[in-house]
Amino acid sequence: MAKYFDVHPDNPQQRSIHQIADLIRGDALIAYPTDSCFALGCRLGSKEALDRIRAIRHLDDRHHFTLMCHDFAQLGHFVTINNALFRAVKASTPGPFTFILPATKEVPRRLLHPRKKTVGVRITGHVTAQAILAELGEPLVSSTLLLPGETEPMTHGWQIKEELDHALDAVVDSGDCGTEPTTVIDLSGGTPEILRVGAGDPYRFTSEV
Repeated sequence: MAKYFDVHPDNPQQRSIHQIADLIRGDALIAYPTDSCFALGCRLGSKEALDRIRAIRHLDDRHHFTLMCHDFAQLGHFVTINNALFRAVKASTPGPFTFILPATKEVPRRLLHPRKKTVGVRITGHVTAQAILAELGEPLVSSTLLLPGETEPMTHGWQIKEELDHALDAVVDSGDCGTEPTTVIDLSGGTPEILRVGAGDPYRFTSEV
């Protein structure tokens, strides 16, 4: 049965944030809000929680997981980015973009694309998500909360609690999220390749590059 946290959207209660971070450190799988839509999240080193995300979403080993980072400095520990792309990525964060980039050795192999050795990274502007990341002190391995057969992500915390109570350890509700996932841009080849058009404006990004 998933624990339910009702968190204030503008001033997250520190006691709740501390409890959520402790659960994540204990290998919990959570649903949490972002600036695009709800996501599933777990600790970077938790193989069990990662397998649970795969089971919930019916994902194969080619799926690009996302490291949700607190800031650009943290992001830089887990991916490599050349100088030509640095300015455009930094100008687009925080925001509803996911960037596919070559991973560093800090990223567990099970999170990497098996052929490309890449991983997705993003920085959210959502207040509650940022508070969790600051308390946790490391990225959250994340995946959009989009169930198999559905065309839109889940948007209500209470609905997630009802439908996935058996599959999650916690639901963080900080108000309704949108239904549009992030824009995904593959930068691993050196030039932008738009893999998914979502909440972020991809044309703004490519024009900056």
